[in-house]
Amino acid sequence: MRQKRLLPDYIFESSWEVCNKVGGIYTVLSTRAKTLQDAMPDRVVFIGPDFWQDKKNPLFVEDKRLWADWRRSAAKESLGIRIGRWQIPGRPVVVLVDFVPFYAQRNNIYGAAWTDFQVDSLHAYGDYDEASMFSYAAGRVVESFYHFFLNESKRVVYQAHEWMTGLGALYIHKHVPAIATIFTTHATTIGRSIAGNGKPLYDYLFAYNGNQMADELNVQSKHSIERQTAHHVDCFTTVSDVTAHECMELLDKQPDVVLPNGFEMDFVPKGVTFVNRRRKARQRILEVANALMGTTLGDDTLIVSTSGRYEWKNKGIDVYLEALNRTLHDERLERPVLALVEVPAWQAGPRRELQERLEWMKTKGYAEDKPLPDPFITHYLHEPGGDMTCQFIHRCGIANRESSRLKVMFVPCYLDGADGIFNMHYYDLLLGLDLTVYPSYYEPWGYTPLESVAFKVPCVTTTLAGFGLWANEQKKGAKKAANGRVERGSDCYLDVDGVEVVVRSDYNYDEVADSIRDEIIGFSKLSKKEVEIARKAAAALAEKAQWKHFIAYYYEAYDIALRRAESRMAQDSMV
Repeated sequence: MRQKRLLPDYIFESSWEVCNKVGGIYTVLSTRAKTLQDAMPDRVVFIGPDFWQDKKNPLFVEDKRLWADWRRSAAKESLGIRIGRWQIPGRPVVVLVDFVPFYAQRNNIYGAAWTDFQVDSLHAYGDYDEASMFSYAAGRVVESFYHFFLNESKRVVYQAHEWMTGLGALYIHKHVPAIATIFTTHATTIGRSIAGNGKPLYDYLFAYNGNQMADELNVQSKHSIERQTAHHVDCFTTVSDVTAHECMELLDKQPDVVLPNGFEMDFVPKGVTFVNRRRKARQRILEVANALMGTTLGDDTLIVSTSGRYEWKNKGIDVYLEALNRTLHDERLERPVLALVEVPAWQAGPRRELQERLEWMKTKGYAEDKPLPDPFITHYLHEPGGDMTCQFIHRCGIANRESSRLKVMFVPCYLDGADGIFNMHYYDLLLGLDLTVYPSYYEPWGYTPLESVAFKVPCVTTTLAGFGLWANEQKKGAKKAANGRVERGSDCYLDVDGVEVVVRSDYNYDEVADSIRDEIIGFSKLSKKEVEIARKAAAALAEKAQWKHFIAYYYEAYDIALRRAESRMAQDSMV
C-alpha cells in the first residue's frame, strides 16, 4: 500500500532569476508561482539577488510591514534583505538579499565548501564569485528565517535552481539539516559547454567524462559545485528526459525526479481581447518591416519567427537562417514571408532613421518606398561586423528586395515594452505571429515553443529539445484525424499539427534546414480553415502542459526530499 505523500509546510526557492528576468528559469518560477501560492498562501518564499538596491525594480514591490521583526533580527546577523511581493500572477512573497558584503569572507566560504563537500573553487573566474556569494547569502537567509519562525515540527523544503545556487543548498544541508534540500539543474554546465564549443554531444555522450571535460573546457569550478550539489542534496531533479540522460553521463548522478516545465494560461488573453491584441501585434510588426525595407507587406504576409538567448548553434539560429536562405530561393514559395530573428545582442539603441520613418508613417499614413541601409536590422549594434546573424545575411546576399518573396528582420533587443521601435512586450508581439521555428541543438526543455503554442502559434522544434520529445509523446497515440487531418482535393491530404518535431542529431544539419524550409513552404499553402485547425491543435497541446498538470511532479520531489531528510535526522539522533 502506497504511503501518504508528505507535504511541506513551507517552501523556499532560490534562483538568480527571482525578480531578475534573464532566461527560461524566470519563466519556470514566475508562471508556476500562482499554482503554489494558491495551494500554500504566503508559505512559498522566493529568494533572489538584490541588484536594484535604491533603484525601483519593476518586478518587485517592497512591503516593510511584512515580517518586520525578522527583518530587524536578520540585520543584526549582517543580512541585508528587502521583503515584498513579486509582481506576477499570485504575487508571492520574495526576499531580495544583498550579497556583496560576503565577498570579504569569500576565501573562508570556499574553504568550508571544500572541507565539507569537496567543492573545488580554485579555478573560479567570471560570474562564479558573484553567483556563489548570492547563493551563500540565500542559505544564510533561510537559516535565519527558520530559527526565527520555525522549528523541527514544521516540514520545510529548500529548492535551489542551477549551479548558481548550489553553495546555498549545501550550506542548508549542513547547518540546518532538518530542512529538506532539492537541487534542480536546468542544463548541465558541461553539456552546454560541449555543445557551445562545437563538439558533438549526443553520439559521444556515453564516452565523455564530466571531470575531464570540465578541465578541457575550463569550467572546473562550475562543474564541481553542480556535481557535488547533485550528489549531496536530498533530492536531485532536472527538467526533461534529455537532460536526465546528460546528468547521468556527465554528473554521474541519476535524477530522482524529472520536473517538466509548465505554463500558466493566465498570461494568455482571451476572447475579443486576444483577437484585438493579435491584430495590433501584426500591424506593428508589418509597420516596422515596411518602414525598414521600403516595402508594402500586407496582412496576407506569413510572419515567422525564432527567439530566445543568442546561442548561435545551441538555439539553432544558424540552421534557421540557412533554412530561410533555402526558402528564399525555392520556387514553390508563392506567398510573401516575413521571417524575424528575435534574439538580444549587444545592441546600442534603436535606429534613429527607423524611428523617424515610423513617425512619418504615423503622420502620413504610408511608408517611404526606399529601403534604409542594411534594411534587415531594427537597432544599432556595437560591433555589427562581428555579429553572426549580420555576417550570415550579408554573406548570403539576403537583401530584402521588394521582389523577394521572403524577407528577414533582425530584432537584436529585449522586447520589454521600451525598446524604442516596437515598444511592445515579447508576449504581446508573439500574438501576431503565424509560425515559430526553434530548431535547437541543445535545449533541455524549451520554453519558447511552449509559449508559442500557448499563444496559439504553431511551431517547429526538434527531437533534441525536451519539449519536442514531450510533444511527440502526446501525439504518439493520437489518431491523425484528431490532430487535424484535412482533405485538400480528391487525392491530397495534409496533416496539420500544432507542433512539428524535426529529427535532429549531431550530423544532420542539411536535413534539418531542408525540413524547416519545407515546413515554412507547406504552412504558407494552408487554407484559412487549415491554419485555424493548426492553431487550435497548438492550444490543445499547450493545455496539457499547464502547471495544474505538471505540479504533481514537484509534489513527488517534495515527498522524496522530506522522507530522506527525516531519515537523516533519525540516524543522526541515534549516533
